[in-house]
Amino acid sequence: MQERFAVACGTGKMEFTLPPGMRADVVRPRLGNAVDLPSAAQAALMQPVSGPSLAELARPGQRVCIVFTDATRDVPDQILVSALLAQLHEAGIRRQDVVLLCGVGMHRPSTPEEKAAKLGADVASSYRILDSEPRSVSDLVHLGDHDGIPLWVSRPAAEADLLLATGIVEPHQYAGFSGGRKTVAIGAGGEPTIAATHSPSMIERDGVRLGNLADNPFHLALVESARRAGLRFVINVVRDGAGNVVEVAAGEPQATLEHLAARARQLYEVQLDRRYDIVVAGVGHPKDANIYQASRAVTYTYFAPSPVLAPGGVIIIPAPCAEGVGQGVGEQRFAAAMRAHPGPDQVVSALRHRVTLAGEQRSYLLARALQGCRVIFVGTEAGEEVEACHMTAAPSMEEAFHLARQWTRPDADVLVAPHSLLTVLRGPDGP
Repeated sequence: MQERFAVACGTGKMEFTLPPGMRADVVRPRLGNAVDLPSAAQAALMQPVSGPSLAELARPGQRVCIVFTDATRDVPDQILVSALLAQLHEAGIRRQDVVLLCGVGMHRPSTPEEKAAKLGADVASSYRILDSEPRSVSDLVHLGDHDGIPLWVSRPAAEADLLLATGIVEPHQYAGFSGGRKTVAIGAGGEPTIAATHSPSMIERDGVRLGNLADNPFHLALVESARRAGLRFVINVVRDGAGNVVEVAAGEPQATLEHLAARARQLYEVQLDRRYDIVVAGVGHPKDANIYQASRAVTYTYFAPSPVLAPGGVIIIPAPCAEGVGQGVGEQRFAAAMRAHPGPDQVVSALRHRVTLAGEQRSYLLARALQGCRVIFVGTEAGEEVEACHMTAAPSMEEAFHLARQWTRPDADVLVAPHSLLTVLRGPDGP
């Protein structure tokens, strides 16, 4: 019987077998011990990684802003925010002095249903909840510049007496790892900041790469923006390869990030001994809801810290993409930039030497990857939009492998990454 493989797809998985003559290796983030999340969140608040506890920071009469993540991030905000609120109220903070701010970045605004799902129906109906407004100058505060980057942050965050944030520490293409300071600086950031940090000139700088915090100018810009906004305390989680939360940590933002990034590296980094002709990259919910987010699997794979894809290789991504390219301003700009040119070379040439709009950076990076590889989306509801973005849509894994073997070789080496966005691949030519 042929071996069956499976990768994340939507809220389930896509199973497949390989064509005769092909062989596959499977890489996945490691497993950990799932924590009891409410208990772990409470313990993290009581024993912060560094700095004062939330109980020591909170004072009656303070205006408090909690920035939480939007629906594109798999963060258990309902439990994290509830734990923060309980501590705040024990410290004498009144409900009317708390604002919950959904950091949507350049994505679409969150719906009432998403807010309720994120925070729980009781919290969603009892607190003032806002979406960040990155394009509204009146809703932003300018915090000065850093390294040539204008720092703008949502007014409710910048004007709070106590600013808190949730987040998940997982690999990020530019920031190295995501986390609380990114929830504020980008999630609740202004469009000028998002555009400048995501510009070609920034994302091509030394140190800006997946899984790296050391001397990373993108990361440092986020740290400075969050610091100037007044971010004092975060609570973040790390998930393992099965999607279980395996650690919760809270405290001073930078120390908390470094603590959880060390754990994340243990779980996510994989050293390979060869480069592969084909990579099957699972994404899963919520990132594979649209092409913009799912295309991270392309750039995470192609721009791994050291190459894992053979020259001219193929990346196969099972992803439903029920929202098409995506409904936010950033996603629409991404699609427009891809459609405006006949191929990846022209996209790169058009964007490389001009000031890009927030969202277009994904067009630029994806087009750069497409200069060296081919990409097939499988089982997508947005086939025409995939094709308009200079990629290929296939109805099944069988058809995808049929195309991939024509473009590579019949006995292709295949790498299966069931959770590609939680896997930092390191090829044989790198550290």
